[in-house]
Amino acid sequence: MKSRASLKQTLSLLALASVALTAVMLLPTLFRSETALQIRASRQGAMLPDGFYVWQRLNAEGIHIKSITPDKNSLVITFDSQEQSSAAEKVLRRLLPENLDIAHSEQNADWVSRIGQRRQSIG
Repeated sequence: MKSRASLKQTLSLLALASVALTAVMLLPTLFRSETALQIRASRQGAMLPDGFYVWQRLNAEGIHIKSITPDKNSLVITFDSQEQSSAAEKVLRRLLPENLDIAHSEQNADWVSRIGQRRQSIG
């Protein structure tokens, strides 16, 4: 009888420990934010730069890019740190024509931001 209760208690503690460990591992992901630059044409007829060209130029400057994604009429470049984003902004302002706007923004992890944007359906 005692060994069965002891086994149940041990399994309960093990389950609780694994849940706590999982929560601790996921916590940084929930609150992680990444910085991004968005490049868009400031006037009609202006062409966006090629993503590969942007990657090559920033990589040559030692700037690590997390991703480059076309988004509607813009190009979104994400970085792991604010420092990389600021350095990339300086390089791109020097490199790209003046008819392109470069906006600096901070984004939450994609899946976290999508939760707030999703409409709830009832029924």
